[in-house]
Amino acid sequence: MLENIEAIIFDLDGTLVDSMWMWGAIDIEYLEKYNHQPPKELEDTIAGMSFSEVAVYFKEQFGIPDSIETIQQEWVDMARDKYINEAMLKPGAGKFIEYLKGTDIKIGIASSNSSELVREALVARGIADAFTEVRTCCEVDSGKPAPDIYLFVAKLLGVDPTNCLVFEDIPMGIMAGKSAGMKVCAVQDDFSAHQEVEKRELADYYIDSFDKILDNSYEVL
Repeated sequence: MLENIEAIIFDLDGTLVDSMWMWGAIDIEYLEKYNHQPPKELEDTIAGMSFSEVAVYFKEQFGIPDSIETIQQEWVDMARDKYINEAMLKPGAGKFIEYLKGTDIKIGIASSNSSELVREALVARGIADAFTEVRTCCEVDSGKPAPDIYLFVAKLLGVDPTNCLVFEDIPMGIMAGKSAGMKVCAVQDDFSAHQEVEKRELADYYIDSFDKILDNSYEVL
């Protein structure tokens, strides 16, 4: 999997850290203030959108009176403690990152989350210094499945997209990596378990633990 790879770009939520579970609860709590219940398809609808794009969607879809900036800050405030204390690394992720630090492979983050929460999650897990670039979809024109964020991070890392490997947990993210011309490894996550067949169809590799990379037991799709 790592042959001829010069850079690895990770998604954060559901890929490096087990955090997707918290957003459903946050959406319910947030929308209850405005007498709304999240529609069943909400999480799939907003999957891959940037933090800013999701705020715009909520404002327009549910008639939220607050500004986009206020909506985003409230979400950050609601999620911060969970990211610091509860969003643990996915199985084998810490060991894999330590391995990469001993190689010439550059590593970066390309997340749809807010930059503040991404940084706090990485610091809390003690891995922030491992990443050369930590970027979010709010810094590019379009969120996933557009390739913008992956092309942006690859450019900052100084690596041709064809020599990049992406790790992603949802179909929208996998499509973003593939559209950027990169190899993509799909990562198992309970939140996207109902999309496993689609993930396997889109990706080049599949893992349920980052340990599978180091012991060469990952799946080639």
